[in-house]
Amino acid sequence: MRGRKQYSLLVVRGDGVRVLRFNFPRPAVVGVFVVVAVAVSVLGALVGDWVQLRQLTREAKTFSRQIAEQRTTIDGFNRRVAELRQEMTGWGALHARIWEPFGPELTPGGRGRGIGGGSIPPDRLPARLSTKDELARLADAVMEQGENLRALDRLMSRAGKALAALPSRWPVRGAVNSEFGTRLSPWTKETEFHGGLDIRAEKGTPVRAPAAGTVTFAGTQPDYGITVIVDHGQDIRSVYGHLSRLAVKQGDRVERGGTLGMTGSTGRSSGPHLHYEVLVKGQPVNPRAYLWD
Repeated sequence: MRGRKQYSLLVVRGDGVRVLRFNFPRPAVVGVFVVVAVAVSVLGALVGDWVQLRQLTREAKTFSRQIAEQRTTIDGFNRRVAELRQEMTGWGALHARIWEPFGPELTPGGRGRGIGGGSIPPDRLPARLSTKDELARLADAVMEQGENLRALDRLMSRAGKALAALPSRWPVRGAVNSEFGTRLSPWTKETEFHGGLDIRAEKGTPVRAPAAGTVTFAGTQPDYGITVIVDHGQDIRSVYGHLSRLAVKQGDRVERGGTLGMTGSTGRSSGPHLHYEVLVKGQPVNPRAYLWD
């Protein structure tokens, strides 16, 4: 067999009779074998690559769909972050308005009004912040506003007692016959200073304490007749004149809405009403500045 230089291919019928014979030189047979082997190997590799490529294509479609969903989620998240930042900017303005009446010395942060710097052309504006940066900025804003709220809570807890001491409730309900300030005297027809409000009320109308306090006087005075004076603390006192009857005595502790007495027309009075007066550090002030309720 080693010495053969060619190979033969016989075609035989089913009864054993030879029909055809083909002779092939050895190099040709070897070449065909090599070509077939290489072709099979290449075909196998191509089939494997095709199967792998098909799998990758299927995975790529899945990844593309997931990326699109994640992009939609991220865009929605970024929009929500922007809305929250805008809302918190409004909170900053609200905090500023709340703190403004208390003065700059109590305002947390004490933000100054000095600003400056050059302008940046639109084509040189910084790139849009990443989601991580947006989250960091939002977290900083939340921390800042949280500190502002805690500071405001501390202030309101301290101011609560002072606010509760203010005589903010009407002692009786009725029209005001005479306002605080200068007026013509009902008796002399000359200008005089009226230190309170004369509130119309039928005789026997209950007079309610506009704030909690301690009764420092309950008796009769020349001008105001039967009178009650209540000390509310914080150097604030209230006076109730021309009463017909007392419901408290000196030293009593009264709560907001408690009955002090009944209206009348005792003392220097032209008819049933309540003279209501507010004193701050001993000086009469307009009671309307305190009347909220």
